[in-house]
Amino acid sequence: MILTGPEIARQVEQGRITMDPFDPARCTTNSYDLALGHRLLVYLDDVLDPRLPSAHETREIPAAGYLLEAGDFVLAETAERLGSDHYVPLIHAKSGFARLGAFAHVTADLIDLGFHGRSTLQLYATLPVTIFPGMLVAQATFWVPYGEIELYTGKYQGADGPLPSRSHLDPWAAAARD
Repeated sequence: MILTGPEIARQVEQGRITMDPFDPARCTTNSYDLALGHRLLVYLDDVLDPRLPSAHETREIPAAGYLLEAGDFVLAETAERLGSDHYVPLIHAKSGFARLGAFAHVTADLIDLGFHGRSTLQLYATLPVTIFPGMLVAQATFWVPYGEIELYTGKYQGADGPLPSRSHLDPWAAAARD
């Protein structure tokens, strides 16, 4: 079962959904519009090896915008700190952003139950497109879980800014390095 926009607003007011900052005007029929934060992360390695940490740098998105060339992939942050111990958030691109030839959060759209922080968005440009801090690029939907709830305590908990892959911390990666 998916929450409607008015129900998302009620659940934020009751503290069952974290959304900070929260603007009730960004509640849609069944989602909440998410804004792009001011930081993005760019990988520096030519080849990424999931067994090892990847070289990267964090950049500020200027108010005048940041140009993504066709084929660019960056990690960005949501402006909002979001999460829930009661509902499962999913993040999807806004159709207006997708219609610019940009992908936002195409993979890994499931946010674990119990995660709270700024979500890292995967952005990919199929055409040159300029991105701006505060632009609405994604939307979060909230789903009712069924069954026993175990809250997330993983390696991305409490994220404050775009985070690179931490797959090198997984047990399989350590075993593969040995």
